[in-house]
Amino acid sequence: MTTDKVTSQDSPLDRFMAVIPAGGVGTRLWPLSRAAAPKFLHDLTGSGSTLLRATYDRLQPVAGTHVLVVTGAAHRDAVCRQLPEVLESDLVLESEPKDSGAAIGLAAAILHERDPDTIMGSFAADQVISPDGLFQDAVREAVYTAAAGKIVTIGIKPTHPSTGFGYIRSGANLNIPDAPSAQSVVEFVEKPSEEVAQQYIDSGDYVWNAGMFVAPVSLMLKHLEANQPELFAGLQEIAKAWDTPERDTVTARVWPTLPKIAIDYAVAEPAAAAGDVAVVPGTFRWDDVGDFASVGRLNSAKEVDEVTVLGEGARVFTENASGVVVSDTKRVIALIGIKDVVIVDTPDALLVTTKEHSQRVKQAVDAIKAKGDTDVL
Repeated sequence: MTTDKVTSQDSPLDRFMAVIPAGGVGTRLWPLSRAAAPKFLHDLTGSGSTLLRATYDRLQPVAGTHVLVVTGAAHRDAVCRQLPEVLESDLVLESEPKDSGAAIGLAAAILHERDPDTIMGSFAADQVISPDGLFQDAVREAVYTAAAGKIVTIGIKPTHPSTGFGYIRSGANLNIPDAPSAQSVVEFVEKPSEEVAQQYIDSGDYVWNAGMFVAPVSLMLKHLEANQPELFAGLQEIAKAWDTPERDTVTARVWPTLPKIAIDYAVAEPAAAAGDVAVVPGTFRWDDVGDFASVGRLNSAKEVDEVTVLGEGARVFTENASGVVVSDTKRVIALIGIKDVVIVDTPDALLVTTKEHSQRVKQAVDAIKAKGDTDVL
């Protein structure tokens, strides 16, 4: 497979740079996902590929080797092992997490310094998407829409009234050549109740907010400067030093002082209010693998009876049982007469819950942290 982008002459795709923010611990997937080995470094779908590697491979036909990865300094070696193609100059390391506003904003500022005409696309490293072709079609449409002067989000057509996702309300079609499905964005709305979510779906005007953004870096930075001037100024200072010998000194001084804010609040929502945001609805399947219930959904093909089993060499016996077992040990796990159970067995920690309560794992992690048992986090 070639690593070069196949584009027409002077196509906006020639200016496209994919950014993969690889952050977040994924505490709802503890004890599998931890600070030292967050969920994007794991194969959670049974595909033989980690979430990070799958994200890179999915973007390659559109971006070629034009990929920038933003991750924590602690994950540098693991990310480099999984993505040996990424150049040292395209690896942005955070000394401490500062939320998506700083991570994506710094990527935009660095790319703007290198080429102010760049169109960037931000795609989180911990999402599961299929089929790749429909995703790539949506990204191409988003790039053409961005070239027309928009910050573009790729929304997901809802399959059920989810209360776990934010929603995007779309408006009129923008009639952009090469982007037939691009629409204006009326507003971003927070996670709704189930009743409101059903109303959103019934209206046909709403899509899930998957946190995917494609935009000219100059427009992204314009809105960042207008809405978060302190964050913008700090990121500009780092970006100007990035490709110089001063990088480490400036970053060490400035990065810890930056405010923490999500890119949605820093850029997307105020830009939508200004009429600068568009949406391309994605028809591909999408999951943010937020808990072990979603791991079970994504791995239904690997069932033993009605139990989804993950883990190389996992030894699981079942009788009249259903649920999810993730094993990182050689211990035999026997499930008898128990329904919708979630068991995650690692050498130093064991989780037992149910699919219904799998979102509450985060609270257990918070409680373990409060007790001071940080060696298992």
